[in-house]
Amino acid sequence: MKRILAASLAGCLSAFYAGGQNPVVQTNYTPDPAPMVYKGRVYMYTGDDIPGFDFYYMTKWRVYSSEDMVNWTDHGVPIALESFSWARDRAWAAQCLERNGKFYWYICAQTVDNNMAIGVAVADSPAGPFKDAIGKPLVTTGSWSNIDPTAYVDDDGQAYMYWGNGSLYYVKLNKDMISYSGDIVEVPQTMETFGGIRRPRNNNNNNRNQPTPQAQPNKDMYVEGPWFYKRNGIYYQMFAGMEKGKETLSYSTGKTAVGPWNYQGRIMVDQPTNSFTNHGGIIDFKGRSYLFYHTGLLKGGGSYGRSSAIEEFKYNADGTIPQISMTKEGVQPVGTLNPYNRVEAETIAWSEKCTTSEMAKTGVYISGIRSGGYIKVQAVDFGNAAPKSFSASVAAGLDGGILEVRVDSIGGSRLAAVKIPRTGGWQNWKTVTETVVTPVTGVHDVYLVFKGENITAGRELFNFDYWMFKK
Repeated sequence: MKRILAASLAGCLSAFYAGGQNPVVQTNYTPDPAPMVYKGRVYMYTGDDIPGFDFYYMTKWRVYSSEDMVNWTDHGVPIALESFSWARDRAWAAQCLERNGKFYWYICAQTVDNNMAIGVAVADSPAGPFKDAIGKPLVTTGSWSNIDPTAYVDDDGQAYMYWGNGSLYYVKLNKDMISYSGDIVEVPQTMETFGGIRRPRNNNNNNRNQPTPQAQPNKDMYVEGPWFYKRNGIYYQMFAGMEKGKETLSYSTGKTAVGPWNYQGRIMVDQPTNSFTNHGGIIDFKGRSYLFYHTGLLKGGGSYGRSSAIEEFKYNADGTIPQISMTKEGVQPVGTLNPYNRVEAETIAWSEKCTTSEMAKTGVYISGIRSGGYIKVQAVDFGNAAPKSFSASVAAGLDGGILEVRVDSIGGSRLAAVKIPRTGGWQNWKTVTETVVTPVTGVHDVYLVFKGENITAGRELFNFDYWMFKK
């Protein structure tokens, strides 16, 4: 009966959220979002849930980026468990940050000797490729608590890394960002510091059958998923707390990077996320503040198939964070997209009936395209002069159907209809061009609609690499 009710709830919630902007990625499951601002873009580092299991089965991490907060470009999988010779399972929550032109991605994974450990990968670009920086774990103590790392470089140059499940720990990272000095410090937890005290449980290496953590009645507590940052002289420690047997997002603040911490309350609580867990990140971007979190609301999702979502919020005058409710609408664009530059097809505000793939020559591209699907791109600025043509780079081993370009809605004004030919193979790319038949100027949402005219229903139509308009 519980499974029937849960399935019914998931179906209702998925229907309620259809057509909104949350979750922000629909082509993959993307738990544990960790945002990073770099050179006018937001990079979102996520996990990769593989649904259909009764546990958190994850083998790789993903990267997305946006310069307007609504259109997210898929950069694929720049690291996976295979990137770490010492890892064997559980590619769980991670966070990336930049220092001196290098990008350090702190991950956690189960080791070959069945412990949980924290590692670090490094790259010259925020989208990778990344490689294991040290060839061994950065933190390994034989404890289940070595998960969910979060890192921050303070104004004086000192970097810190926090982490922990049940208990919260930190170290001072060295300037190389791949080692640390001093001891691992456990942060004291009281009702004053984190809202409650966790009831003891057996802390061994196999957490799968551990009982659900419980706080004291009507009290919060630190569970996992810390997010550490500083804003206007205040240090923040957001974390997954607990209420009524389900994770919340809560936070504490401090006057120094190592506390003492003062519990401030819950940020997101009692929301219909369709997921037992929640894991958040907070950034400021283009003068606005954003909360990243995850839900189980994408079709086929749930507690083991979670997806990233975003809400905008405003800090209170004293720096405290208000309670934030989840929405299907998500956030508004803070910029526009130029359609006269090459636009990667995997730059998406919303999509249906398609997914993404990678290949060495092309990189990430749209695959799994089915008739009736579409890609929506928000806030496309055509300027004052209407475009004259539309081009798309596609590949198809069979007749590929039709790619319709419409504005403002799936059934909106049709700008072009591109008949997709056989190109000689599913990875043999060809650029096809059609005349724009309906003049359009100004800012519009663009819909790239997939139609399988005279093609067997359900068959894959074509692969899609990029598109652009010309004046």
